[in-house]
Amino acid sequence: MKIIKAKNYDEMSRKAANLFFSQITFNPNSVLGLATGSSVLGLYENLIRSYNSGDLDFSNIKTINLDEYAGLGKTNDQSYHYYMNHYLFQHINIKPENTNLPDGLAKDMNAECKRYNALIESFGGADIQLLGLGLNGHIGFNEPSDVFPKETHLVDLEESTIKANARFFADEKDVPRQAVTMGIQNIMQAKKVVLCVSGKQKASILKAVLFGDITPKVPGSILQLHSGLTVVADEEAMSEM
Repeated sequence: MKIIKAKNYDEMSRKAANLFFSQITFNPNSVLGLATGSSVLGLYENLIRSYNSGDLDFSNIKTINLDEYAGLGKTNDQSYHYYMNHYLFQHINIKPENTNLPDGLAKDMNAECKRYNALIESFGGADIQLLGLGLNGHIGFNEPSDVFPKETHLVDLEESTIKANARFFADEKDVPRQAVTMGIQNIMQAKKVVLCVSGKQKASILKAVLFGDITPKVPGSILQLHSGLTVVADEEAMSEM
């Protein structure tokens, strides 16, 4: 485990973006595992700036996203398809056919999970996987459980996750109650993992994830076993360590 400390969110974003900059520069055919949420927005902004300055080329990059809400279509402005297009894909020269997310409107969710899992397997996992961290320790949408779910699956979101994501919706009742997410095994297949954490509200769970027991009750704790884990966190998020 490597821990990179940043003063604030902006510095965290720059330092995390540098890891992806290096990956893309040294392997322009990389498979990037991507995430959504406020923790990674600054990273994407930095990558876009590097692309606009001519320092990055995404033309041969492939991406696989962690998750998608069940019940939201690609054009819904709260879907992760929309998020990725709005905050990254439309600003760089990545080929649309090389970007991959679960289909939130699939008629057969079990079949969709199998399809997405097979896609991840065909890539051999991500070369570098970006992660945020939920207040309950979830990574992707792998919620606290009695077991570590291995592969892509449909998950019922915990009430704490629904409340945390309600700020993005007009009303809490509009937040989807289910999502399709990569499983823990899918995430752990990545050659490198970059965990971005910011803010005082994440301090106690970050400590538990990095230095507590490895347990499915704190899903992110499994990352202690990943030999290529880099944590990039600001001072507030690291304040209890």
